[in-house]
Amino acid sequence: MFATVVSAATVGVEAYLVRIECTAASGLLKFSIVGLPDNAVRESVFRISSALETTGFRLPKHHYTVNLAPADVRKEGSSFDLPMAMALLGSTDRIQLSHAPSFLVVGELALDGLLRPVRGALVLALEARRQGIPKMIVPRQNAPEAALVEGLEVYQAGDLQEAVGIISSGAQGSLPLCLDRSALFRPDVRRGADLQDVRGQESVKRALEVAAAGGHNLLMIGPPGSGKTMLAKRLPSILPPLQFDEALETTKVHSVAGLLPRSGSLVVRRPFRSPHHTISDSALVGGGSIPRPGEISLAHHGVLFLDELPEFARNVLEVLRQPLEEGQVSISRSRLSVVYPARFMLVSAMNPCPCGQYGNPMARCQCSPMQIQKYLGRVSGPLLDRIDLHVEVPPVKYAELMSKRGGEDSATVRERVLQARERQRNRLAGLTGKHCNADMESQEIQRFCRLDERSSTVLRRAMETLGLSARAYDRILKVARTIADLAGATDISVEHVSEAVQYRSLDRSFGQTTQLLVAGLSHTQ
Repeated sequence: MFATVVSAATVGVEAYLVRIECTAASGLLKFSIVGLPDNAVRESVFRISSALETTGFRLPKHHYTVNLAPADVRKEGSSFDLPMAMALLGSTDRIQLSHAPSFLVVGELALDGLLRPVRGALVLALEARRQGIPKMIVPRQNAPEAALVEGLEVYQAGDLQEAVGIISSGAQGSLPLCLDRSALFRPDVRRGADLQDVRGQESVKRALEVAAAGGHNLLMIGPPGSGKTMLAKRLPSILPPLQFDEALETTKVHSVAGLLPRSGSLVVRRPFRSPHHTISDSALVGGGSIPRPGEISLAHHGVLFLDELPEFARNVLEVLRQPLEEGQVSISRSRLSVVYPARFMLVSAMNPCPCGQYGNPMARCQCSPMQIQKYLGRVSGPLLDRIDLHVEVPPVKYAELMSKRGGEDSATVRERVLQARERQRNRLAGLTGKHCNADMESQEIQRFCRLDERSSTVLRRAMETLGLSARAYDRILKVARTIADLAGATDISVEHVSEAVQYRSLDRSFGQTTQLLVAGLSHTQ
Protein backbone atom coordinates (compact mmCIF):
# COMPACT_ATOMS: atom_id res chain seq x y z
CA MET A 1 0.00 0.00 0.00
CA PHE A 2 1.00 3.58 -0.63
CA ALA A 3 -0.01 6.59 1.49
CA THR A 4 0.78 10.31 1.36
CA VAL A 5 0.37 13.04 3.99
CA VAL A 6 1.27 16.69 3.37
CA SER A 7 3.51 18.51 5.84
CA ALA A 8 5.88 21.48 5.64
CA ALA A 9 9.24 22.74 6.88
CA THR A 10 10.74 26.17 7.47
CA VAL A 11 13.75 27.81 5.87
CA GLY A 12 14.39 31.12 7.58
CA VAL A 13 11.01 32.85 7.82
CA GLU A 14 9.68 31.06 4.76
CA ALA A 15 8.35 27.51 4.36
CA TYR A 16 8.07 24.79 1.72
CA LEU A 17 5.80 21.76 1.43
CA VAL A 18 7.11 18.30 2.32
CA ARG A 19 5.15 15.26 1.14
CA ILE A 20 5.43 12.27 3.45
CA GLU A 21 5.22 9.17 1.22
CA CYS A 22 5.08 5.71 2.79
CA THR A 23 4.98 2.18 1.42
CA ALA A 24 4.63 -1.10 3.31
CA ALA A 25 6.17 -4.29 1.88
CA SER A 26 6.12 -7.79 3.31
CA GLY A 27 9.14 -8.75 5.34
CA LEU A 28 10.66 -8.26 8.76
CA LEU A 29 9.68 -5.17 10.73
CA LYS A 30 11.98 -2.40 9.55
CA PHE A 31 11.80 1.35 9.04
CA SER A 32 13.76 3.17 6.33
CA ILE A 33 13.59 6.98 6.15
CA VAL A 34 14.96 8.65 3.03
CA GLY A 35 14.95 12.21 1.74
CA LEU A 36 17.93 13.72 3.60
CA PRO A 37 16.61 13.40 7.19
CA ASP A 38 18.70 14.74 10.07
CA ASN A 39 19.19 12.91 13.38
CA ALA A 40 15.97 14.30 14.89
CA VAL A 41 13.98 12.93 11.94
CA ARG A 42 15.72 9.54 12.08
CA GLU A 43 15.00 9.27 15.80
CA SER A 44 11.31 9.87 15.11
CA VAL A 45 10.98 6.11 14.47
CA PHE A 46 11.32 5.45 18.20
CA ARG A 47 8.85 8.18 19.18
CA ILE A 48 6.33 7.06 16.57
CA SER A 49 6.60 3.36 17.45
CA SER A 50 6.03 4.01 21.14
CA ALA A 51 3.18 6.48 20.45
CA LEU A 52 1.40 4.01 18.16
CA GLU A 53 1.81 1.20 20.68
CA THR A 54 0.49 3.19 23.66
CA THR A 55 -2.51 4.56 21.73
CA GLY A 56 -3.66 1.15 20.47
CA PHE A 57 -2.43 1.32 16.87
CA ARG A 58 -0.41 -1.81 16.15
CA LEU A 59 1.56 -1.92 12.91
CA PRO A 60 1.93 -5.23 11.04
CA LYS A 61 5.46 -6.56 10.71
CA HIS A 62 6.35 -5.07 7.36
CA HIS A 63 9.26 -3.21 5.85
CA TYR A 64 8.20 0.45 5.85
CA THR A 65 9.88 2.97 3.59
CA VAL A 66 9.21 6.65 4.28
CA ASN A 67 10.25 9.26 1.73
CA LEU A 68 10.38 12.98 2.54
CA ALA A 69 9.93 14.80 -0.76
CA PRO A 70 11.57 16.84 -2.17
CA ALA A 71 14.43 14.46 -1.54
CA ASP A 72 17.24 16.90 -2.33
CA VAL A 73 16.52 19.28 0.59
CA ARG A 74 17.70 18.42 4.09
CA LYS A 75 14.86 17.90 6.62
CA GLU A 76 15.40 18.71 10.28
CA GLY A 77 13.36 18.83 13.48
CA SER A 78 10.59 16.82 15.06
CA SER A 79 7.59 18.39 13.31
CA PHE A 80 7.27 15.42 10.91
CA ASP A 81 6.41 12.93 13.70
CA LEU A 82 2.64 13.26 13.37
CA PRO A 83 2.37 13.19 9.54
CA MET A 84 4.82 10.24 9.40
CA ALA A 85 2.71 8.32 11.92
CA MET A 86 -0.40 9.00 9.84
CA ALA A 87 1.35 7.88 6.64
CA LEU A 88 2.47 4.66 8.33
CA LEU A 89 -1.09 3.93 9.47
CA GLY A 90 -2.48 4.78 6.04
CA SER A 91 -0.04 2.47 4.27
CA THR A 92 -1.48 -0.51 6.23
CA ASP A 93 -5.16 0.55 5.95
CA ARG A 94 -5.34 1.25 9.68
CA ILE A 95 -6.86 4.65 8.88
CA GLN A 96 -8.46 6.24 5.81
CA LEU A 97 -6.52 9.07 4.20
CA SER A 98 -8.92 10.02 1.42
CA HIS A 99 -9.22 13.52 2.94
CA ALA A 100 -5.46 13.89 3.51
CA PRO A 101 -4.78 16.17 0.47
CA SER A 102 -6.95 18.84 2.11
CA PHE A 103 -4.79 18.96 5.25
CA LEU A 104 -1.33 20.16 6.17
CA VAL A 105 -0.15 18.26 9.25
CA VAL A 106 2.65 19.06 11.72
CA GLY A 107 3.39 17.97 15.26
CA GLU A 108 5.91 16.27 17.53
CA LEU A 109 4.88 13.04 19.26
CA ALA A 110 5.60 12.13 22.86
CA LEU A 111 6.12 8.46 23.73
CA ASP A 112 2.60 8.27 25.15
CA GLY A 113 0.99 9.71 21.99
CA LEU A 114 0.54 13.28 23.22
CA LEU A 115 1.35 16.10 20.80
CA ARG A 116 4.01 18.66 21.57
CA PRO A 117 4.37 22.10 19.93
CA VAL A 118 6.72 22.77 17.02
CA ARG A 119 8.58 25.82 15.80
CA GLY A 120 7.31 28.03 13.02
CA ALA A 121 3.61 27.12 13.06
CA LEU A 122 2.65 30.59 11.79
CA VAL A 123 5.10 30.36 8.88
CA LEU A 124 3.80 26.89 8.01
CA ALA A 125 0.20 28.11 8.12
CA LEU A 126 0.99 30.96 5.74
CA GLU A 127 2.54 28.47 3.33
CA ALA A 128 -0.53 26.21 3.54
CA ARG A 129 -2.76 29.13 2.55
CA ARG A 130 -0.38 30.14 -0.26
CA GLN A 131 -0.44 26.59 -1.64
CA GLY A 132 -4.24 26.45 -1.55
CA ILE A 133 -4.47 23.85 1.25
CA PRO A 134 -7.67 24.71 3.12
CA LYS A 135 -7.09 22.92 6.46
CA MET A 136 -4.31 22.36 8.96
CA ILE A 137 -3.81 20.08 11.97
CA VAL A 138 -1.43 21.33 14.67
CA PRO A 139 -0.71 20.60 18.35
CA ARG A 140 -3.04 22.44 20.71
CA GLN A 141 -0.30 24.83 21.88
CA ASN A 142 0.38 25.95 18.28
CA ALA A 143 -3.27 26.46 17.31
CA PRO A 144 -3.66 30.13 18.38
CA GLU A 145 -0.53 31.00 16.41
CA ALA A 146 -1.61 29.21 13.21
CA ALA A 147 -5.17 30.54 13.49
CA LEU A 148 -3.88 34.07 12.86
CA VAL A 149 -3.89 33.22 9.15
CA GLU A 150 -7.19 34.19 7.59
CA GLY A 151 -8.76 31.81 5.09
CA LEU A 152 -7.27 28.70 6.73
CA GLU A 153 -9.18 26.26 8.95
CA VAL A 154 -6.94 25.31 11.87
CA TYR A 155 -7.79 22.20 13.88
CA GLN A 156 -6.07 21.59 17.19
CA ALA A 157 -5.28 18.14 18.53
CA GLY A 158 -4.00 17.05 21.91
CA ASP A 159 -2.85 13.56 20.98
CA LEU A 160 -2.39 11.14 18.11
CA GLN A 161 -5.87 9.62 18.33
CA GLU A 162 -7.56 13.02 18.14
CA ALA A 163 -5.47 14.06 15.13
CA VAL A 164 -6.21 10.75 13.35
CA GLY A 165 -9.92 11.24 13.97
CA ILE A 166 -9.85 14.69 12.38
CA ILE A 167 -8.03 13.66 9.20
CA SER A 168 -9.96 10.37 8.79
CA SER A 169 -13.34 12.12 8.96
CA GLY A 170 -12.32 15.15 6.95
CA ALA A 171 -12.89 17.25 10.11
CA GLN A 172 -16.55 16.22 10.26
CA GLY A 173 -17.79 17.03 13.76
CA SER A 174 -14.70 19.13 14.58
CA LEU A 175 -14.67 22.91 14.78
CA PRO A 176 -11.72 25.02 13.60
CA LEU A 177 -10.24 27.45 16.07
CA CYS A 178 -11.50 31.03 15.69
CA LEU A 179 -9.57 34.01 17.07
CA ASP A 180 -10.75 37.50 17.88
CA ARG A 181 -7.82 39.31 16.27
CA SER A 182 -8.99 42.72 17.48
CA ALA A 183 -8.79 41.51 21.07
CA LEU A 184 -5.09 40.79 20.65
CA PHE A 185 -4.38 44.52 20.23
CA ARG A 186 -6.26 45.75 23.27
CA PRO A 187 -4.10 48.27 25.15
CA ASP A 188 -2.29 47.16 28.28
CA VAL A 189 -3.49 49.29 31.18
CA ARG A 190 -0.64 48.24 33.46
CA ARG A 191 1.86 51.02 34.12
CA GLY A 192 5.38 50.11 33.15
CA ALA A 193 8.60 52.11 32.92
CA ASP A 194 7.76 55.77 32.28
CA LEU A 195 9.81 58.74 31.12
CA GLN A 196 8.47 60.64 34.10
CA ASP A 197 10.64 58.44 36.31
CA VAL A 198 13.78 60.07 34.89
CA ARG A 199 14.82 63.31 36.60
CA GLY A 200 16.36 65.98 34.41
CA GLN A 201 17.95 65.05 31.05
CA GLU A 202 15.35 67.00 29.07
CA SER A 203 17.59 67.28 26.00
CA VAL A 204 18.11 63.51 25.96
CA LYS A 205 14.36 62.93 26.33
CA ARG A 206 13.87 65.15 23.30
CA ALA A 207 16.35 63.00 21.36
CA LEU A 208 14.44 59.87 22.43
CA GLU A 209 11.24 61.45 21.15
CA VAL A 210 12.81 62.23 17.78
CA ALA A 211 14.24 58.71 17.56
CA ALA A 212 10.89 57.13 18.38
CA ALA A 213 8.99 59.37 15.97
CA GLY A 214 11.18 58.49 12.99
CA GLY A 215 12.54 55.05 13.92
CA HIS A 216 16.09 56.43 14.07
CA ASN A 217 19.20 54.87 15.61
CA LEU A 218 20.53 56.54 18.77
CA LEU A 219 23.84 56.66 20.65
CA MET A 220 24.06 58.08 24.18
CA ILE A 221 27.45 59.06 25.61
CA GLY A 222 27.91 60.01 29.24
CA PRO A 223 29.45 59.10 32.59
CA PRO A 224 28.20 56.19 34.71
CA GLY A 225 25.02 56.93 36.61
CA SER A 226 23.82 59.66 34.26
CA GLY A 227 20.74 57.63 33.29
CA LYS A 228 21.64 56.18 29.88
CA THR A 229 20.31 52.68 30.56
CA MET A 230 17.27 54.03 32.41
CA LEU A 231 16.37 56.21 29.44
CA ALA A 232 16.87 53.41 26.92
CA LYS A 233 14.56 51.07 28.83
CA ARG A 234 11.82 53.70 28.67
CA LEU A 235 12.01 54.10 24.91
CA PRO A 236 9.40 51.35 24.28
CA SER A 237 6.90 53.32 26.36
CA ILE A 238 6.80 56.08 23.73
CA LEU A 239 6.98 53.91 20.60
CA PRO A 240 3.81 53.50 18.51
CA PRO A 241 2.01 50.15 18.72
CA LEU A 242 2.70 47.52 16.10
CA GLN A 243 0.46 47.49 13.05
CA PHE A 244 -0.96 44.07 12.18
CA ASP A 245 1.41 43.50 9.25
CA GLU A 246 4.38 44.49 11.45
CA ALA A 247 3.16 42.21 14.25
CA LEU A 248 2.81 39.33 11.80
CA GLU A 249 6.38 39.78 10.51
CA THR A 250 7.75 39.95 14.07
CA THR A 251 5.74 36.91 15.14
CA LYS A 252 7.12 34.88 12.23
CA VAL A 253 10.67 35.43 13.46
CA HIS A 254 9.82 34.58 17.08
CA SER A 255 7.83 31.56 15.93
CA VAL A 256 10.75 30.15 13.94
CA ALA A 257 13.02 30.76 16.94
CA GLY A 258 10.57 28.96 19.23
CA LEU A 259 10.22 31.98 21.51
CA LEU A 260 6.48 32.63 21.38
CA PRO A 261 4.94 32.50 24.86
CA ARG A 262 2.48 29.69 25.52
CA SER A 263 -0.17 32.23 26.53
CA GLY A 264 0.01 34.30 23.34
CA SER A 265 -0.22 33.79 19.61
CA LEU A 266 0.90 37.19 18.30
CA VAL A 267 3.70 39.54 19.27
CA VAL A 268 1.72 42.74 19.85
CA ARG A 269 4.41 44.82 21.57
CA ARG A 270 7.60 45.99 19.99
CA PRO A 271 10.50 43.75 21.04
CA PHE A 272 13.24 45.14 23.28
CA ARG A 273 16.39 43.02 23.09
CA SER A 274 19.39 43.81 25.28
CA PRO A 275 22.20 41.26 24.75
CA HIS A 276 25.26 41.20 27.02
CA HIS A 277 28.49 42.57 25.60
CA THR A 278 30.04 39.07 25.63
CA ILE A 279 27.67 37.95 22.84
CA SER A 280 29.24 36.36 19.75
CA ASP A 281 28.73 37.60 16.22
CA SER A 282 26.74 34.48 15.26
CA ALA A 283 24.42 34.93 18.25
CA LEU A 284 23.86 38.54 17.24
CA VAL A 285 23.13 38.04 13.54
CA GLY A 286 22.02 34.40 13.67
CA GLY A 287 23.72 31.18 12.75
CA GLY A 288 24.14 27.45 13.30
CA SER A 289 24.29 24.54 10.86
CA ILE A 290 20.58 25.20 10.27
CA PRO A 291 20.65 29.01 10.69
CA ARG A 292 18.42 30.38 13.44
CA PRO A 293 17.55 34.06 13.90
CA GLY A 294 19.88 36.12 16.06
CA GLU A 295 19.25 39.08 18.35
CA ILE A 296 19.01 41.59 15.51
CA SER A 297 16.20 39.60 13.87
CA LEU A 298 14.45 39.03 17.20
CA ALA A 299 14.47 42.85 17.53
CA HIS A 300 12.71 43.24 14.15
CA HIS A 301 10.30 46.22 14.33
CA GLY A 302 11.57 46.84 17.85
CA VAL A 303 14.67 48.01 19.73
CA LEU A 304 18.13 46.47 19.98
CA PHE A 305 19.87 48.02 23.00
CA LEU A 306 23.65 47.64 23.23
CA ASP A 307 24.83 48.89 26.62
CA GLU A 308 28.54 49.60 27.09
CA LEU A 309 29.02 49.68 23.31
CA PRO A 310 32.86 49.71 23.24
CA GLU A 311 32.94 46.55 25.38
CA PHE A 312 31.48 44.50 22.53
CA ALA A 313 34.03 42.69 20.38
CA ARG A 314 35.00 44.66 17.27
CA ASN A 315 33.93 41.87 14.90
CA VAL A 316 30.52 41.72 16.64
CA LEU A 317 29.88 45.43 16.11
CA GLU A 318 31.03 45.36 12.49
CA VAL A 319 28.44 42.74 11.49
CA LEU A 320 25.76 45.32 12.31
CA ARG A 321 26.72 47.53 9.40
CA GLN A 322 24.96 45.64 6.60
CA PRO A 323 21.70 44.95 8.51
CA LEU A 324 21.49 48.61 9.54
CA GLU A 325 21.59 49.59 5.87
CA GLU A 326 19.49 46.83 4.29
CA GLY A 327 17.02 45.91 7.04
CA GLN A 328 17.77 42.21 6.66
CA VAL A 329 20.57 39.72 7.24
CA SER A 330 21.65 36.93 4.89
CA ILE A 331 23.23 33.84 6.45
CA SER A 332 24.96 31.41 4.10
CA ARG A 333 25.99 27.84 4.83
CA SER A 334 27.33 25.11 2.58
CA ARG A 335 23.87 23.56 2.09
CA LEU A 336 21.60 26.60 2.13
CA SER A 337 21.22 30.34 2.55
CA VAL A 338 18.49 32.05 4.54
CA VAL A 339 17.43 35.67 4.85
CA TYR A 340 15.99 37.00 8.11
CA PRO A 341 14.38 40.44 8.49
CA ALA A 342 16.30 42.84 10.71
CA ARG A 343 14.67 46.27 10.59
CA PHE A 344 15.28 47.49 14.12
CA MET A 345 16.14 50.64 16.06
CA LEU A 346 19.70 50.48 17.34
CA VAL A 347 19.98 52.22 20.71
CA SER A 348 23.39 52.15 22.32
CA ALA A 349 25.16 53.66 25.30
CA MET A 350 28.81 54.18 26.14
CA ASN A 351 31.11 55.96 28.56
CA PRO A 352 33.46 58.67 27.25
CA CYS A 353 36.52 56.79 28.57
CA PRO A 354 37.39 53.57 30.47
CA CYS A 355 36.82 55.11 33.91
CA GLY A 356 33.77 56.96 32.58
CA GLN A 357 34.60 60.39 34.02
CA TYR A 358 36.21 62.15 31.08
CA GLY A 359 34.49 65.51 30.60
CA ASN A 360 32.60 65.20 33.90
CA PRO A 361 32.93 68.52 35.76
CA MET A 362 32.16 66.80 39.07
CA ALA A 363 34.85 64.08 38.87
CA ARG A 364 38.43 63.71 37.71
CA CYS A 365 39.29 61.33 34.89
CA GLN A 366 41.99 58.77 35.77
CA CYS A 367 42.66 57.60 32.21
CA SER A 368 45.73 58.33 30.14
CA PRO A 369 45.37 59.95 26.71
CA MET A 370 46.32 56.68 25.04
CA GLN A 371 43.67 54.77 27.01
CA ILE A 372 40.96 57.25 26.01
CA GLN A 373 41.95 57.15 22.37
CA LYS A 374 42.05 53.35 22.34
CA TYR A 375 38.69 53.12 24.13
CA LEU A 376 36.88 55.46 21.76
CA GLY A 377 38.51 53.78 18.77
CA ARG A 378 36.72 50.52 19.56
CA VAL A 379 33.63 51.93 17.83
CA SER A 380 34.48 52.34 14.16
CA GLY A 381 33.67 55.40 12.12
CA PRO A 382 31.53 53.47 9.60
CA LEU A 383 29.33 52.20 12.43
CA LEU A 384 28.99 55.68 13.95
CA ASP A 385 28.06 56.93 10.50
CA ARG A 386 25.03 54.64 10.52
CA ILE A 387 23.71 55.99 13.84
CA ASP A 388 21.38 58.93 13.23
CA LEU A 389 21.47 60.68 16.61
CA HIS A 390 24.51 61.12 18.88
CA VAL A 391 23.57 62.57 22.26
CA GLU A 392 25.68 63.59 25.22
CA VAL A 393 24.16 62.61 28.58
CA PRO A 394 25.56 64.89 31.31
CA PRO A 395 25.63 63.99 35.03
CA VAL A 396 22.38 64.66 36.85
CA LYS A 397 22.58 67.56 39.30
CA TYR A 398 21.49 67.18 42.91
CA ALA A 399 18.71 69.75 42.51
CA GLU A 400 17.23 67.75 39.63
CA LEU A 401 17.36 64.52 41.64
CA MET A 402 15.50 66.14 44.54
CA SER A 403 12.97 67.87 42.32
CA LYS A 404 9.41 66.54 42.48
CA ARG A 405 8.80 67.56 38.89
CA GLY A 406 9.50 64.61 36.64
CA GLY A 407 8.68 66.28 33.35
CA GLU A 408 6.27 64.87 30.78
CA ASP A 409 5.03 61.34 31.14
CA SER A 410 5.37 58.74 28.40
CA ALA A 411 1.71 58.97 27.40
CA THR A 412 2.06 62.67 26.51
CA VAL A 413 5.23 62.14 24.50
CA ARG A 414 3.79 59.06 22.84
CA GLU A 415 0.81 61.03 21.57
CA ARG A 416 3.14 63.39 19.68
CA VAL A 417 5.06 60.39 18.35
CA LEU A 418 1.84 58.81 17.10
CA GLN A 419 0.83 62.01 15.31
CA ALA A 420 4.24 62.20 13.63
CA ARG A 421 4.07 58.54 12.59
CA GLU A 422 0.61 59.10 11.12
CA ARG A 423 1.99 61.87 8.93
CA GLN A 424 4.76 59.53 7.80
CA ARG A 425 2.32 56.71 7.03
CA ASN A 426 0.24 59.02 4.86
CA ARG A 427 3.36 60.28 3.08
CA LEU A 428 4.82 56.81 2.50
CA ALA A 429 1.53 55.12 1.64
CA GLY A 430 1.92 52.70 -1.24
CA LEU A 431 5.67 52.19 -0.73
CA THR A 432 6.37 48.57 0.22
CA GLY A 433 8.34 48.10 3.44
CA LYS A 434 8.35 51.81 4.31
CA HIS A 435 6.79 52.44 7.71
CA CYS A 436 8.68 55.50 8.99
CA ASN A 437 11.26 58.12 7.97
CA ALA A 438 14.19 55.88 8.88
CA ASP A 439 13.07 53.44 6.16
CA MET A 440 13.39 56.02 3.40
CA GLU A 441 16.02 55.45 0.73
CA SER A 442 17.64 57.88 -1.70
CA GLN A 443 14.62 58.30 -3.98
CA GLU A 444 12.25 58.98 -1.09
CA ILE A 445 14.75 61.37 0.54
CA GLN A 446 14.99 63.43 -2.64
CA ARG A 447 11.22 63.47 -2.94
CA PHE A 448 10.17 64.19 0.65
CA CYS A 449 13.17 66.02 2.19
CA ARG A 450 13.59 69.06 -0.02
CA LEU A 451 15.27 72.09 1.55
CA ASP A 452 14.84 75.80 0.98
CA GLU A 453 17.86 78.03 0.36
CA ARG A 454 18.48 78.92 4.03
CA SER A 455 18.25 75.31 5.19
CA SER A 456 20.50 74.16 2.36
CA THR A 457 23.12 76.77 3.36
CA VAL A 458 23.09 75.61 6.99
CA LEU A 459 23.50 71.99 5.97
CA ARG A 460 26.29 72.77 3.49
CA ARG A 461 28.27 74.64 6.16
CA ALA A 462 27.77 71.77 8.61
CA MET A 463 28.97 69.24 6.06
CA GLU A 464 32.11 71.29 5.32
CA THR A 465 32.86 72.14 8.95
CA LEU A 466 32.30 68.69 10.42
CA GLY A 467 33.53 66.76 7.40
CA LEU A 468 30.43 64.57 7.31
CA SER A 469 29.95 61.75 4.82
CA ALA A 470 27.27 61.35 2.16
CA ARG A 471 25.57 58.79 4.40
CA ALA A 472 25.50 61.31 7.26
CA TYR A 473 23.97 63.83 4.84
CA ASP A 474 21.06 61.48 4.10
CA ARG A 475 20.56 60.73 7.79
CA ILE A 476 20.49 64.43 8.69
CA LEU A 477 17.76 64.96 6.11
CA LYS A 478 15.71 62.07 7.48
CA VAL A 479 16.06 63.32 11.05
CA ALA A 480 15.13 66.85 9.94
CA ARG A 481 12.04 65.41 8.24
CA THR A 482 11.08 63.72 11.53
CA ILE A 483 11.59 66.91 13.54
CA ALA A 484 9.33 68.72 11.07
CA ASP A 485 6.71 65.98 11.45
CA LEU A 486 6.79 66.39 15.24
CA ALA A 487 6.22 70.11 14.75
CA GLY A 488 3.38 69.44 12.31
CA ALA A 489 5.22 71.27 9.53
CA THR A 490 4.75 70.42 5.88
CA ASP A 491 8.18 71.69 4.81
CA ILE A 492 11.59 71.32 6.44
CA SER A 493 12.81 74.66 7.80
CA VAL A 494 16.19 75.89 8.98
CA GLU A 495 15.27 75.19 12.62
CA HIS A 496 14.63 71.54 11.84
CA VAL A 497 17.92 71.18 9.97
CA SER A 498 19.85 72.91 12.74
CA GLU A 499 18.51 70.53 15.37
CA ALA A 500 19.25 67.54 13.15
CA VAL A 501 22.85 68.73 12.63
CA GLN A 502 23.21 69.12 16.38
CA TYR A 503 22.61 65.37 16.74
CA ARG A 504 25.57 64.68 14.39
CA SER A 505 28.09 66.88 16.20
CA LEU A 506 29.58 63.91 18.03
CA ASP A 507 30.89 62.61 14.72
CA ARG A 508 33.64 65.15 15.26
CA SER A 509 33.57 65.34 19.05
CA PHE A 510 34.36 61.66 19.30
CA GLY A 511 36.05 61.28 15.93
CA GLN A 512 38.87 63.43 14.64
CA THR A 513 38.59 65.99 17.46
CA THR A 514 39.23 63.16 19.91
CA GLN A 515 42.87 63.72 19.12
CA LEU A 516 42.56 67.37 20.13
CA LEU A 517 40.73 66.48 23.31
CA VAL A 518 43.32 63.88 24.20
CA ALA A 519 46.08 66.34 23.46
CA GLY A 520 44.45 68.88 25.76
CA LEU A 521 44.13 66.28 28.48
CA SER A 522 47.81 65.38 28.17
CA HIS A 523 48.76 69.04 28.76
CA THR A 524 46.69 69.18 31.96
CA GLN A 525 48.24 65.99 33.25
